[in-house]
Amino acid sequence: MKLRQPIPAPFKAALIALLLFPGLLAADVVRSPSPTGATVGFANLADGDVVPPGFTVRFTVSGMGIAPAGVDIENTGHFHLLIDLDELPDMNGPLPATPQILHFGKGQSEVQLDLAEGPHTLRVLLADHLHVPHDPPVISPPVRITVAADAPAAADGAN
Repeated sequence: MKLRQPIPAPFKAALIALLLFPGLLAADVVRSPSPTGATVGFANLADGDVVPPGFTVRFTVSGMGIAPAGVDIENTGHFHLLIDLDELPDMNGPLPATPQILHFGKGQSEVQLDLAEGPHTLRVLLADHLHVPHDPPVISPPVRITVAADAPAAADGAN
């Protein structure tokens, strides 16, 4: 049995406001510094891969650690998956939660995605305890994949 502590109401309200209205406090946000050489990426995807529907994406991080949202520890953050964005989100405030910007605020390092068949562009971005990208941003290069029904599943069951 898992026991969860409820999030205090003031913190929950503030977090919801920041996620729904990321520009609300952008002028007052101080971005957490990222260490030189910190990187994020994909453990099981490469540019040009063809994957089946319902594939798994695994994230990697080097030079930093992972901590859940709300936990302020230097040189840590949590993953955000950017899907098919025409332009990057504002890096000077909290990232919004949208169908194209997925948050992994519990510190998760993988997800099963069900994207429509066809081409997609993915990027992974690390953000701090308040969902604000680090300075400079720790973001992967774009990975262009194609989802195809006839693509073979990965040998390790990841895709």
